[in-house]
Amino acid sequence: MLKPRQMSRVLVVGHKGILEGTVNALYKTNLFHIEDFIEDESGLKIGKPFGDVDTLSQKLIKIRSIATFLGIKDEACNTQKADAVMQKLNSTLDMLEKDVSSKTEKKVEIESKIKELESLRRDVLPFVGIPLNLDLYRGYESLAAFAGVIKGEVEAEISNITGSYELFSDPKSGSIVLFVPKAYADAVSKSLSGFGYRELKVPDVAGMPSDILSMVESQKESLLKQIESIDSDVIALKSKYLDFIQASNEMLSIETAKSEAPLRIATSESTFLIEGWVPSDSYRALEEEVTRATDGRAFVTQQEIEHKDEPNIPVEYDNPKIVRPLEEIMNLYARPRYKELDPTAIMFLSFPLFYGMILGDIGYALILFILALLVKKMVKSDAVKPIMNILIYCQISTAIFGILYGEFLGFPLASLEVHHGSEVIVQPGLIPGFSTINLFASPFGGEMITYPVHRTHLVMTLIVATALIGLIHINIGYVLGFINENRKHGFSAALLEKGSWLVIEIGILLCALGYANVLPSVMTYAGILIFLIGFVMLLKGEGIKGPVELPSLLSNSLSYTRIIAVGLSSIYIASTINNIVFEMMWPDSFGIMTVFAILVFIFGHALNTVLSIIAPGLHALRLQYVEFFGKFYEGGGRKYNPFGYIRKYTEEK
Repeated sequence: MLKPRQMSRVLVVGHKGILEGTVNALYKTNLFHIEDFIEDESGLKIGKPFGDVDTLSQKLIKIRSIATFLGIKDEACNTQKADAVMQKLNSTLDMLEKDVSSKTEKKVEIESKIKELESLRRDVLPFVGIPLNLDLYRGYESLAAFAGVIKGEVEAEISNITGSYELFSDPKSGSIVLFVPKAYADAVSKSLSGFGYRELKVPDVAGMPSDILSMVESQKESLLKQIESIDSDVIALKSKYLDFIQASNEMLSIETAKSEAPLRIATSESTFLIEGWVPSDSYRALEEEVTRATDGRAFVTQQEIEHKDEPNIPVEYDNPKIVRPLEEIMNLYARPRYKELDPTAIMFLSFPLFYGMILGDIGYALILFILALLVKKMVKSDAVKPIMNILIYCQISTAIFGILYGEFLGFPLASLEVHHGSEVIVQPGLIPGFSTINLFASPFGGEMITYPVHRTHLVMTLIVATALIGLIHINIGYVLGFINENRKHGFSAALLEKGSWLVIEIGILLCALGYANVLPSVMTYAGILIFLIGFVMLLKGEGIKGPVELPSLLSNSLSYTRIIAVGLSSIYIASTINNIVFEMMWPDSFGIMTVFAILVFIFGHALNTVLSIIAPGLHALRLQYVEFFGKFYEGGGRKYNPFGYIRKYTEEK
């Protein structure tokens, strides 16, 4: 569980006459990760595809194009027989292609006309307030026409230039149409520029602007109805041919992948050689299937894995089903290397733990839990489900800490006595009769540990607690780093590079306890000695880089205090919303303000719910990626990508 699935290097060799049968067998097992062959000086060449792969590829492109046009994605449908699909493939594909092409062309043509009408409408709109036929704006030999938008009244200015003019204007839009003799065109143009004149494009149509707009709206409505009709036909086509399209897409994808497989394989004049990887526990199943399919004529063997092969070994996770959703978070960072520990199982515990410690509210946990279940049920995407499962894990943790903190949408569940000097104020809780129980005095900040744990009254204690949790988490990282280094470079390198940090921490701890008289004072000197030993080990293991990073031990531990900081911000936002709501309702218990108060409560907590997904998630993720992974994890492994396909829409012949 803490390491990737064990892989075996496999070589498959045989006569070229059985290559296609071998490829079919490998594809059927869906286990063999093929290493693409690159031609070298060995004399081996890349193989040639089986059959007419170009025709298969063209058909696949056509069917995917049709699926895109019809809006078909990864949708559930009835399983089809592969041979039945193959028999009707050509005729049905040709018919669908013609039908879809005609509808596509028709829709594109209509959409183009709609765009032209919308463009015409934009051009005509400024002239609606001017009662003049658009055909009268042009075609004059002795007159100059100005059509545009101005700011202010221009008629007095024009009359000073010439008394021979005709002016039409629309005060609402600022549009004008001005006709003057051409002899005065330059002077008028200069005068108009002083009024911010902006020329308008005059549509090349005839008629009154209002009539043209009515015609445009009428034609657009007619065209939109035609598009609706086409869309209805598309929906009918999708419903009728969904099973066929999904099945043929799957079948053509499979056949194309198998036909192109020789392009990844080394061949000579008479033989072939396929090199790749298979999970060690599945090697026998692969060998048996290839042997059966080729009547024992293909030679399948395991090869010894050499040190130089390690970077090329594909990596497949090996986690229980409940842990697998966290693999999505690992993939966001980097897949582990083959000989590296896989921390997914540890993240399965720590990520929801930190998330729950930050949010810790029963109300928000219930809201987000229900939301995650609904999204998981409604959205069928394989990419969304793991994320929703992670959110569900986090809400279980949040609910547990919500019970520990005694919080529901920012309200305390239990009443609490607060001392202000000699005055005692009782803060009521949601549950009548449920009072806070004092447990024991905290050694930090003179605070009292209670149940429920009121975070706002235990800030110093929780800061220290989260820092200690961080220290434990970081040291788990050092232990994992020790194991990784031991695997890669041996015990000595692991002890110096990772073990030295543990020795340094022991030295600091003994020194602090001795100085505080928790242990005999002589332990202070023992701690200093152990610290110096660890320092020399670190210097030898990591060079000067190690001592330079010593302050990060403290800073990384303190980074975990963001757990309490971000958690408190969520509490204060929720309690502020609640206080605003009560202040709105207090003077008018059953009036209009009550309605507004309810709206503020809903929208305020809805916003905080969104923040409750983002902030705890990001900060919990940062603690994993930066503080934890930085102590041991490299990543960068290749994804295991087996040659094959699990059929969903077709059954084999």
